[in-house]
Amino acid sequence: MSSALQEQPHEEVAESKSGYAVIAPGHTFASVTDKIASIVLRKRTPFGWFIGVAIGFMIVQMLMLALTWLLLRGTGIWGINVPVGWGFAIINFVWWIGIGHAGTLISAILLLFRQDWRTSINRFAEAMTLFAVACAGIFPLMHTGRPWLAYWMFPYPNTMGLWPQFRSPLIWDVFAVSTYASVSAMFWFVGLIPDLATFRDRAKNRFVRMIYGLGAMGWRGSARHWHRYETAYLILAGLSTPLVLSVHTIVSFDFAVSIVPGWHATIFPPYFVAGAIYAGFAMVLTLLIPIRKFYGLEDFITMRHIHNCAKVMLATGLIVFYGYVMEAFFGWYSANTYERYMIYNRMTGPYAFVYWLLIMCNGVVPQLLWSYRVRENLLALFGIAMVVNVGMWLERFVIVVTSLHRDYLPSSWGNYMPTIWDWATFVGTIGLFITLIFVFLRLLPMISIFEVRTLLPEAQVREETMPTTTTVAPAPAAGD
Repeated sequence: MSSALQEQPHEEVAESKSGYAVIAPGHTFASVTDKIASIVLRKRTPFGWFIGVAIGFMIVQMLMLALTWLLLRGTGIWGINVPVGWGFAIINFVWWIGIGHAGTLISAILLLFRQDWRTSINRFAEAMTLFAVACAGIFPLMHTGRPWLAYWMFPYPNTMGLWPQFRSPLIWDVFAVSTYASVSAMFWFVGLIPDLATFRDRAKNRFVRMIYGLGAMGWRGSARHWHRYETAYLILAGLSTPLVLSVHTIVSFDFAVSIVPGWHATIFPPYFVAGAIYAGFAMVLTLLIPIRKFYGLEDFITMRHIHNCAKVMLATGLIVFYGYVMEAFFGWYSANTYERYMIYNRMTGPYAFVYWLLIMCNGVVPQLLWSYRVRENLLALFGIAMVVNVGMWLERFVIVVTSLHRDYLPSSWGNYMPTIWDWATFVGTIGLFITLIFVFLRLLPMISIFEVRTLLPEAQVREETMPTTTTVAPAPAAGD
């Protein structure tokens, strides 16, 4: 081992070019494992965790009540009507799918680009993706009116010769979202395997060891295991990367392939993808900032992670705001009476307040992120992230409602007003999301143990001094 490597301080290894540490100095393999594993394997669950689960579970009961009443009475309990056949169901579907994009971006794309700042937040973001997709799936399923016949949307041999209408963008949604969910779940589980083995080896309860052992699938940390793991992880990252672009692009086709003014636009695919990443990183910051403080993870989720998430939000927010400006420009430049009226109606019509509030939330407030002081202020960042969450929901409301409630024929015009059951279903899915997040935090490692250990000087020294002809793990075996 060279003396230069031995004398290299932790700060030089752990810090980026911007001066923010990826991991606080002074940690070893053992301290990283102890800190992250103790959150799950501790005997006493923090009282605050019970409060969070209780709040989330109470809100979930609202969802159960709303869905039960929906199945008994039908979609007539919602505010949808003849001009606005798409209401809260599609608004919330697109909103939840967008939130899930940050997890795949952080996990897959940043992995392929070898960005080491992803390692402390990728596991949490991946879990957020799965839970957001689960919440999103509820809305189109119930919006069909006959959710018990949802299997009709999948092509399978049957005696009646029924097949999906593949020219319908709603069928494209089924395949895109189901593929996204399945690949994201596999990517998340494969990344968990080494950490599940660590939990298996450290758990004192026999039943707990058995459960984590089943998830670890016989992992022993051998060179062969690491080689196969890294191969599978890279393949899944390669599969996940185009999904970041394709899923919300296909969701945008629900609108773009129509002839409705305000929807029939080629800008929708990139506009929707940028908006999805924007909303996803806003939700990452919304959850990450309080969880980081509550569990004392400042050493692993450092200000470098917070700054980078804020910068991605700023960049994608500018793209989204550019989309708003271009929509208005296209309406004017098209010389199409209907397109011009659609933009005019958004700005001055019955829902003008929603439109200008959307511009404030997504276009004006995020410009504060240019300031270094704002990015350093966690309370301000949390507030901006919450504003963006609201703004992205308002964007989906404006896109869906203002394009439908006044179309080509004035005789068919009408307004849309969500009912209490619309709100109960939406708020109930937020409760489901919160509950799933808290259950995840209690049962599984929210931070990837082995990936964080690769950032330590010990791991880098080992990698430098190992023979190049041997395939080795980037960190010690699971039980170390």
